[in-house]
Amino acid sequence: MESTPAVEQARAVLTGGLGPALKRSDAPAFGCFPVYSPFELFRAAGLLPVGLMGAGGQIDIVHADARFQSFVCSIAKSSLELAFQKRLQGMEGAVFHSICDVARNLASVFKRNFPAMHIEYIHLPQNSAGPEVEDYLVSEYRRVMAGLEARLGRRVEDAAVSAAIREYNRPRRLMRELYAMRTKEPERINSSELFMLVRAGTMLPPDEHSRILEAAKLEFAARKTKRMDRVRVVIEGAFCEQPPVGLLETLEGAGCYLVEDDFCAGWRWFTQDVPEGPDPVRQLARAWLENGRATSTRFDPERPRHKALVRRVRETGAQAVIFMPAKFCEPALFDYVLYRREMEKENIPHLMVEFEEKMWTFERTRGEVETFVESLLFD
Repeated sequence: MESTPAVEQARAVLTGGLGPALKRSDAPAFGCFPVYSPFELFRAAGLLPVGLMGAGGQIDIVHADARFQSFVCSIAKSSLELAFQKRLQGMEGAVFHSICDVARNLASVFKRNFPAMHIEYIHLPQNSAGPEVEDYLVSEYRRVMAGLEARLGRRVEDAAVSAAIREYNRPRRLMRELYAMRTKEPERINSSELFMLVRAGTMLPPDEHSRILEAAKLEFAARKTKRMDRVRVVIEGAFCEQPPVGLLETLEGAGCYLVEDDFCAGWRWFTQDVPEGPDPVRQLARAWLENGRATSTRFDPERPRHKALVRRVRETGAQAVIFMPAKFCEPALFDYVLYRREMEKENIPHLMVEFEEKMWTFERTRGEVETFVESLLFD
């Protein structure tokens, strides 16, 4: 399938890496470690939120190994390595949050090794239920805003937060529309293309990202396509470290239509627009609690994530689930047991494929997936 100009534009952004992204805007960049960060708060402070999402295969780990044990995810090491190799020059600071022990400790490692950076750690609620949770999250966001005000020497106004919410609602809405198009007609949009379009947004101002997504939507709608005999699959487990594009192309080449996934989950966190209101910080906190994605990094007793996965499978008409955790990702690997039990209970076929960001050979994975697909198509 011939690529489109919008996809090639997104590919160029990803190929360029973080360096050009840090120089793309007059606003200083602020790194956001996955999964979710309240981008609107940093944008309202006059900063450009960018994804601190590792380096893929672009650098060798030279310094970061000395700061970590060997059995941690590669995204933690390569994100730190970017700073050691001075590839984060121009980044005002970075934010980490309570998604796992590695992310928690990475904040301290950054702060100790790069004292000139403004390092924030957001204590997101561990339990999304309870009457005090919303007030707690509002106070946590306000604390982060106060830290930015002290660092930058200016006040972060609620009006600026409202404006930032409107800015980010637009690309999130477009991403939801593209995902809906891909679910309905997976032959029209390669998942590797959609992944690049979404991930490019982690390095771009929201208005520029929106223009690329708008163009892509028109280009995909105009495509002449023909549906192939493939298995419709949901991907689960890649919410933090992101897979190489080659792995997604391998899954598609092995006979899969990826009709739903959790790639770049933080940039697609909200299931609907964040409402506007007189207290935008509270609106943002409420949206995180009520309209956020089900993921292994958050506990919501009222909406169990294993039940949410089954619902996604049913709603998208998927025939199977491929669990795709990053190597050494404890939240994903722990939850795999929970998910697998639910898949077996619901008679949903599933396969697990581990990856890491520097993965470059996919022959073994292709063989496993082809066998899995054939078992579904010809059983």
